[in-house]
Amino acid sequence: ESADKTNLGFIHAFVAAISVIIVSELGDKTFFIAAIMAMRYNRLTVLAGAMLALGLMTCLSVLFGYATTVIPRVYTYYVSTALFAIFGIRMLREGLKMSPDEGQEELEEVQAEIKKKDEELQRTKLLNGPGDVESGPGTTIPQKKWLHFISPIFVQAFTLTFLAEWGDRSQLTTIVLAAREDPYGVAVGGTVGHCLCTGLAVIGGRMIAQKISVRTVTIIGGIVFLAFAFSALFISPDSGF
Repeated sequence: ESADKTNLGFIHAFVAAISVIIVSELGDKTFFIAAIMAMRYNRLTVLAGAMLALGLMTCLSVLFGYATTVIPRVYTYYVSTALFAIFGIRMLREGLKMSPDEGQEELEEVQAEIKKKDEELQRTKLLNGPGDVESGPGTTIPQKKWLHFISPIFVQAFTLTFLAEWGDRSQLTTIVLAAREDPYGVAVGGTVGHCLCTGLAVIGGRMIAQKISVRTVTIIGGIVFLAFAFSALFISPDSGF
C-alpha cells in the first residue's frame, strides 16, 4: 500500500509538473531564445546550453520548494493551492486582455537581445581569432565534438536561458509544486516539460514561434492552474507523498 501511494504521488507530481511547464513555457521568452538561436547556430549546441540552464533551474527550484517541507504540510498545501489560484486568475486576465499578435513583441525583444550578444561575440572573435567561434549550422571550420559544449554559443544559450528563467512564472510554479508534491516527480516532470518545449523551439525555429498564439496558450494555462487549485477541494493534504 505504501509503495502504491508513493507511485501515485510520483505520477501525480509528474503530470502536474509537465502540464504547468508546457503551458508556461510555450511562447515564453526562453522558448523564443531557443527558437531564434537555433536558426543561427548549431542546433545541438543551442539545445545543450538551454537544457543545461533549464535543468539546473528546475533542480534549484525543487530544492527551494522541498526546503519548505519543514513547515507542517497542511499549511504549505493550502498556501500553494492559493498561489495556484492566483496564478490561474492572473493568467486568465492577461490572456483575455492580450491581442492575437501579442507574441510578436516578445519575439522582437528576444531578437534584439540576441543581436546585441552577437555583436559582442563578433568583437570577441576579432580580438581572439575565429578558432572556437561557430558561424552557424553550415560552418565548414573543423571542430572537435567536445568543443560544441564549451563554445561561446553554448555559453550564450546557457546564460540567456538561465537569466530569462530566473524569477519566471515556471520557476515559481516549480517551487510551489515541490512544496506540495513528490519532489522527484516534480523534477522529472519539469525537466521533461522543458525538454519538449525547448526541443520544439529548436526543431521548429521561427516558423513555430510565429504560429504559436501566446494569448491562447496563456488562457489555457490559466485554466490548468485553476484546475489544480480546484482539485485541492477534493484531495486531502495528508494524501500527498
